[in-house]
Amino acid sequence: MTAQTARTALMASVLFAFAGLGFGVYGFVASGRVRTVVPSANATATADALQAAFVSVAERVRPAVVNIGTVQMARGRRPPAIPGPGTDDPFFKDFFDQFFGRGGSGRREEFRRPGIGSGVIIDKRGYVLTNNHVILGADSVTVKLSSGDELKGRIVGTDSKTDLAVVKLEATKELRVAKLGNSDTLRVGEWAIAIGNPFGLDQTVTVGVVSATGRAEVGLATYENFIQTDASINPGNSGGPLVNLRGEVIGINTAILASGQGIGFAIPANMAKRVTEQLIDRGKVTRGWIGVSLQPLTEELVQSLGLENNRGAIVARIHPGSPAEAAGLQPNDVIVKFGGVAVDDYHQLQRLSSDAEPGKTVPMEIVRNKQRKTVQLKITESPDTPAPTAPQGSPPSR
Repeated sequence: MTAQTARTALMASVLFAFAGLGFGVYGFVASGRVRTVVPSANATATADALQAAFVSVAERVRPAVVNIGTVQMARGRRPPAIPGPGTDDPFFKDFFDQFFGRGGSGRREEFRRPGIGSGVIIDKRGYVLTNNHVILGADSVTVKLSSGDELKGRIVGTDSKTDLAVVKLEATKELRVAKLGNSDTLRVGEWAIAIGNPFGLDQTVTVGVVSATGRAEVGLATYENFIQTDASINPGNSGGPLVNLRGEVIGINTAILASGQGIGFAIPANMAKRVTEQLIDRGKVTRGWIGVSLQPLTEELVQSLGLENNRGAIVARIHPGSPAEAAGLQPNDVIVKFGGVAVDDYHQLQRLSSDAEPGKTVPMEIVRNKQRKTVQLKITESPDTPAPTAPQGSPPSR
């Protein structure tokens, strides 16, 4: 093959590849002649339909997305001076006084943090779902609607263990509401649309895909089951919705991986539903407790315990006076089923037990000394224990 023939063949293969995508009009080389290929009507119709779907979702969901700011009362406190050029400039002094309040006098001062996060209206009664870290430490909340109206919000309840919070609006007119979808049916590769207020840029829409589901050990919250997405999430997106092509909220955007690009995390909608219902009804989240410390099943443990695979959670310790002790569980028992649900790993067991209703008796299948047996365990309410008040590890997107 001559060099000219090779170049011709390469050009043909490249242009064929582009022509197959249907992004406009392309040419390709055949028998030394250049011909024009026009995308088929079907390809154009498909592209138009996809574009229309994105536009439709944005038009339906954006009115339900809000911008959240906070007001914190403090006595005689103000941020430390920022050294460097411009510190003595009256403009900068004015700016910081307006942003943080005029402190240092011993009087109670308002410290306003405008537009630090996002939220989504999920109920016509005015309930707004957002992140706990967005309203953390706030004495009151201001909520800016898509119309530009600014309303006062009342914090209904917070849950630091999932980094979720609910705020109540007192609206004088009907509110647009977003629907929470079923995040359990999500598949990797589905479209994902993030809506929020990154860097104070109201009503920003970004598009990507669901990169992964069930992400744990991220270090952001006690209970983790994150949706990972490459839809662009930035500071200010926290608390805003992650939406599918049907316009359903599949997650609440909560954080980004600071050391990477295109790696964001959202709390699944089904987890948000359970937490939100309890916060609205009770003002707090009640969780089940079985009273064990768990550890993952490594390959070494699988071999030493004579197990078939690494599915399940191994009991590392039994808490005295706990339901697990009453049920006769022992260290090195491997829990493989909880309430009839197969346990994949200790993260899943942690979620299953916390979602269980206190007072309910649950059958639990375990493997002990290579033998399977079922025990009956009565769930109790989780004791109040200190929990992170803000996501740890990677910084929140806010």
